[in-house]
Amino acid sequence: MRFAGGTLISVFRRRSEPAPVETPEVVKPGGKGRPTPKRSEAEKRRRQPITAPKDRKEAYRKVRSRQAEERAKARAGAARGEDKYLQKRDRGPVRALARDYVDARRTIGSYLMWAFIVMFMLSLLPYLFAKLIVPLAFPVLLALALIEGLLISRQVKKLAAERFPGEEQRGVGMYAALRSMQLRRLRIPNPRLRPGDKGKV
Repeated sequence: MRFAGGTLISVFRRRSEPAPVETPEVVKPGGKGRPTPKRSEAEKRRRQPITAPKDRKEAYRKVRSRQAEERAKARAGAARGEDKYLQKRDRGPVRALARDYVDARRTIGSYLMWAFIVMFMLSLLPYLFAKLIVPLAFPVLLALALIEGLLISRQVKKLAAERFPGEEQRGVGMYAALRSMQLRRLRIPNPRLRPGDKGKV
């Protein structure tokens, strides 16, 4: 500094600051096309509470209703024999053949339950012939149903081997035998053939 005419004059003057240079954002190839949010902002979003439904009972009711509709749809599909709704044991053309073979016939096993009910009612009668017939009829009917199931099992296995040689056939005989002992109205999938439609199998 120096004095000029009694006035203090600063020799050193502050230079004007240069304007800041803006650095262009570099967008990486394949990037999101937007700047990455700051960590504080991301944490703030994560800490925000999850908004619960205003009416929980209504939300629960809707979920239950949707689940009931799905179950009803699955039951209807299984009754129709649609593979995607069937259990694993019922799927495939071999099992469908076994069902058709059994459903196209009247079997002793399908009437076994009704026969047992009739025999039980007869056993309650105070007659000697009823006391003698019932103990004999029960094992006879059971034996006939088992023999019939064995024959159906052998015939179904033979037919399946002829028509579907490349398909899995393990257990198909037992599958057919068990179906032959079920009440017709309780069979799932529902029968596609009526008794007497043997030519359609």
